[in-house]
Amino acid sequence: MSTERKLFKYKTLNNLVVRFRDDLKANDFILLYAFNGTGKTRTSMAFKEKGKADTPPRDTLYFNAFTEDLFVWDNDLENDTERVLQIKSESNFFNGFKELALEEKIFAYLERYSTFDFKIDYETWKISFKKQVRNKKYNAKNPNNTEPEFVIKDNIKISRGEENIFIWCIFLAICELVLDASEAYNWVKYIYIDDPISSLDDNNAIAIASDLSKLLKTGVTKEIEEGGEKRIVERSEDDKIKTVVSSHHSLFFNVMCNELKRFNHNRYFLHQNGLDGHTLQKTDDTPFFHHVAILSELSQVAITDDINTYHFNLLRSILEKTATFFGLDDFAKCIYGIDKDDVLYERALNLLSHGKYSIYEPVEMGDDNKDLFKRILKAFLDEYRFNLPELLKK
Repeated sequence: MSTERKLFKYKTLNNLVVRFRDDLKANDFILLYAFNGTGKTRTSMAFKEKGKADTPPRDTLYFNAFTEDLFVWDNDLENDTERVLQIKSESNFFNGFKELALEEKIFAYLERYSTFDFKIDYETWKISFKKQVRNKKYNAKNPNNTEPEFVIKDNIKISRGEENIFIWCIFLAICELVLDASEAYNWVKYIYIDDPISSLDDNNAIAIASDLSKLLKTGVTKEIEEGGEKRIVERSEDDKIKTVVSSHHSLFFNVMCNELKRFNHNRYFLHQNGLDGHTLQKTDDTPFFHHVAILSELSQVAITDDINTYHFNLLRSILEKTATFFGLDDFAKCIYGIDKDDVLYERALNLLSHGKYSIYEPVEMGDDNKDLFKRILKAFLDEYRFNLPELLKK
């Protein structure tokens, strides 16, 4: 397939999600990579809204920033003792939630990522949290000490990261119900997940991607028993639950790609074209990393001479990541000795990468700075041999 056929432009989000829904007729998964601010959340909501126009009038279970807004803290400002997370139970997200009592399913995921416990009050739709903490009164040096070493602290307010993990585990538990064909969620045909790991470290990112892919596979395959032996077979098309996953996290995206590569899927890189819609770039089987995508884009703009001020910010970012990878304490050491003008390159990158340049309002550089940008990029790529896919083509 030619590169031209792999690049698709859409003026509206509605046209973009129509493309996704058409894709899912022949594919089980869509994996979408996009920078923050590109419109991933809006795309997920447009996909959900498109399902409302069909019959039955909804078909998508989604996870995004709006899902997290279904939970609001009551911090008990008056007494500062009964801190609880309030559930907005009127949402369809919680269909059958009370009757099915999901605590066990939720905790089965939660214990993999965190150490706190929780309790749901279905009468008030409030969640309280508790955690085992070290007892300040305990003294290991005192043999007569009768205080326990650890105590349970009730009604704690968990951290933002722990809250995100908890809500994510609730979503996974609901996904289980969907994939188990629970009557409360029999309206779900698609699952759309946008950035489940906005504030997690790489270890949890890998764990979450692995757990998620394992769960989602059960939406397109099932276990059967024949002749006393169990084996995995593909579900019928009408029996499948298909999924879109979008993320700005390159490690998470790569793990998902590796885990789901044997299934029918499409993977894309989503760009925003200023105020002129979106561009969808198919990545095929190319190993996909954030820095590789940026370097490919920078190489393309250097060829076309369509260089803007913010491209210096992107180039500086790449050098910072390269320096970190090689254990260098300064990005400038990535360009020391690679060209007679390396000191000039360092000064230019320091100066030109500090402006408040927006990718949504690009400002074209002068010819002198364009030439300097090309020279720095060429010297860097000559020294560090990245295998750049042609992700972008004008």
